[in-house]
Amino acid sequence: MVNINQLSYWELNTYMGSVDFLIIGAGIVGYSTALEMKKLNPSSKVLIVERGFLPTGASSKNAGFACFGSATELVDDLSKIPEKDVWETVAMRWEGLKNLKSIIGIENLDLQINGSWDLITDKEESQAFLTKDKIDYLNQKSFEITGEKNIYSIDSKVSEKFGFNSVNTSFYNRLEGQINTGQMIDKFHQLAIEKGIKCLFGIEIKSLESTDNKVVLETTFGELKANKVAICTNGFAKQFLPNEDVQPARAQVIITKPIENLQLKGTFHYQQGYYYFRNIHNRILLGGGRNLNFEGETTTEIAQTDQIQNALKELMKTVILPRTKYEIDHTWSGIMGVGATKKPIIQKIHPNVAVGVRMGGMGVAIGSLVGIEVAKLLN
Repeated sequence: MVNINQLSYWELNTYMGSVDFLIIGAGIVGYSTALEMKKLNPSSKVLIVERGFLPTGASSKNAGFACFGSATELVDDLSKIPEKDVWETVAMRWEGLKNLKSIIGIENLDLQINGSWDLITDKEESQAFLTKDKIDYLNQKSFEITGEKNIYSIDSKVSEKFGFNSVNTSFYNRLEGQINTGQMIDKFHQLAIEKGIKCLFGIEIKSLESTDNKVVLETTFGELKANKVAICTNGFAKQFLPNEDVQPARAQVIITKPIENLQLKGTFHYQQGYYYFRNIHNRILLGGGRNLNFEGETTTEIAQTDQIQNALKELMKTVILPRTKYEIDHTWSGIMGVGATKKPIIQKIHPNVAVGVRMGGMGVAIGSLVGIEVAKLLN
């Protein structure tokens, strides 16, 4: 490969010379930051740099859930987190999803509002008891945010409806949906190009150093310079933020081959959200299992493990499709960014450098809003 200092004058001038704003990471946050930068500064030169030939993080590797708060998650959060913080997070997710729809468009997202279910087995009996008592409260608080009544309800016939095994009841959220994350990222890229934003793939930023009026970035192909830099690498952010509370969290996924006459529609959470599944193109996409090995899944290695893959396959066989023939078609994993709190890190770490990371597994919902805030910080 040619190093940066071996490029022609034309290449340097077109792509890398006089960069006003450089964004590290071509995911939801990175693209949203770049688009907002260009909106605020139409004549500026905005450059996105991504380490992979496609986005490396979770933006195009996630399950495609357009969710803002399942009942069991919210009840669990309320037992650990101040009430004000819980509902501020829900409000941010709700507004973020509205913003994503505005940027990308419902059709380009392939957005389908089929609702979501928290599935309850005997193992979650205590959680079910607590959640039932909170349904009216959840509906009241969510109405104050969304203006929508009776979002949450109990659905005791979910197994009868979809053919699940060992599921006793469920909690239904009628407003949650699902998207096609591949189409979403593709549209983000199209919008960036249309706005004159430059995108360079396959270049990894190894380190950066900021001075009063310039940021110097050391890459795998040599040196880049920019006036201001936004770090939007989420699960890979520890490299640049060693002292911040952000850790990688790997999520493993399997997907079946198409299943004839598949009736399942919607998104589903199982065992307090540690497992999740949905339909896509007449297939079942199932991910999760990180709770089986938190330490092992705190990694940026994009790989699968026998322990979690076997658990996913067992869940598919015994609970989700107990009476249906199917074949596993493909497996993959994505890297999220998590921490002790569910609030993202949006801050300046230098007058010329800002970060927008730690989406907490909710990048689809909040990523576009985080990007806007990062751009405003640097403007």
